[in-house]
Amino acid sequence: MTHPDVRTASSVPSVPSTELHELNPHGLSASLYNSDLAPTTKAGRTWSSYSIFTLWANDVHSLGNYAFAIGLFALGLGGWQILVALGFGALLLFGLLNFSGFMGEKTGVPFPVMSRIAFGIRGAQIPALLRGGVAIAWFGIQTYLASVVLVVMVLAVAPGASALNDNLFLGLSTLGWICFVALWALQLVIVSYGMEMIRKYEAFAGPVILVTMGALAVWMFIQAGGSIAWSTGDTKTGVDMWVGILGGGALWVSIYATFVLNFCDFTRSAKSKGSIVRGNFWGIPLNMLLFGLIVVVLTGAQFKIDGTIIDSPSDVVEAIPNTFLLLAASAALLILTIAVNLMANFVAPIYALTNLFPKHLNFRRAGIISGVIGLLILPWNLYNSPAVITYFLGGLGALLGPLFGIIMADYWIMRRSKINIPDLYRANPEGTYYFTRGVNVRAIIALGVSAVAALILAFNPALHAVSAFAWFIGSGLGAIVYLAIAKRGQVHEDVSGEEIAVAPTH
Repeated sequence: MTHPDVRTASSVPSVPSTELHELNPHGLSASLYNSDLAPTTKAGRTWSSYSIFTLWANDVHSLGNYAFAIGLFALGLGGWQILVALGFGALLLFGLLNFSGFMGEKTGVPFPVMSRIAFGIRGAQIPALLRGGVAIAWFGIQTYLASVVLVVMVLAVAPGASALNDNLFLGLSTLGWICFVALWALQLVIVSYGMEMIRKYEAFAGPVILVTMGALAVWMFIQAGGSIAWSTGDTKTGVDMWVGILGGGALWVSIYATFVLNFCDFTRSAKSKGSIVRGNFWGIPLNMLLFGLIVVVLTGAQFKIDGTIIDSPSDVVEAIPNTFLLLAASAALLILTIAVNLMANFVAPIYALTNLFPKHLNFRRAGIISGVIGLLILPWNLYNSPAVITYFLGGLGALLGPLFGIIMADYWIMRRSKINIPDLYRANPEGTYYFTRGVNVRAIIALGVSAVAALILAFNPALHAVSAFAWFIGSGLGAIVYLAIAKRGQVHEDVSGEEIAVAPTH
């Protein structure tokens, strides 16, 4: 991989200005640029529509999403109503992800660099660290949840290992520690090979998950005698029903608040806008329809069999009477959880840390640090603490809507997608994104105002009726406040980043 030399005047003080210009002809700052943060060249991008599709083939079918969708039955929605709710959310997501994805395809930059457009070359640390902070905690939690599945598999194969599962050290048994560290290390190995290896893993995992979940649904349908219950009790009707459907769809979008924010981390390597649209179309509306059908079949079949409502597909897996099939299904759930974790919770903190210390960190080093932090926080203790999940992670998550609104309003409305890409890497006070000492104070103010509103919506019980729409309200308010106070009258240049771009090997 080759990339421009970015030695600056401060790093080579004895070099005359004429020679310095030859060393760094584009005036890039070493505190803003390295080969992982650089834009990707148009040629050689490897993410096709299938690559984008497999992202969603994995993420949509995550165990957390199944638990959420099954929970809609408990809220009084029937089978067809859940399908409508998921369809409504899928259409909204399809549009939002296309707009977000196009930003990455055009500029070729990761999310922390994209944030510099609205927040400034230094102010961008705020959205990057907020997104990375949420992700790194969930990386640890999802790894722990996967380790629980692995413990079940080990005990099924070797019942004698139960002796290792009877003690506790820092909240986990010896067997729990072994399983957690094994999965943690596996993910670090995959990430150490960069985004291309993640793409290959997602491409492998996607079909495995679709086949496994489809097979589970067929098996349960047969177990239930070829028919299912379309509701699990009294279902809503009239206005209450439509409020429930719209609320369910809105919550479905909120689940993807992280992805719509940093989707450019993946689409910066997309071959074209068409690849993004096609991948999103097959992966969001159509794949989510399949997901909804599986949810309805699994839940409706189990309810018909014994009148109980499952919590997630893992309940079905644990009830499989054949040990071999149980192990195969459990292995598929492990493959799924790792796939979701890599894309949703590992990439964001890697780029956030690289953006924080570009002189010292690259993709691999930042991945190792992210993984170590995910281990040191003892994530099973976080998961078992409702206060941490609700107030800390929930609070950080509530800020992602305002961030999305501000970034999208700045890029699409204020700048009309005209971006001076080299200026994203320049610390020159005359640069487009220098603002005030590298910080766009107006964006910070808009974030502060909309963040307060988002947190009130998230935690005030009196506003429970509209809490399902909190992400949309926070995002809309962030955009409105920013547009109201943003500086007007500027001329925006569209300058390509090809001259400073690197081949998208990561």
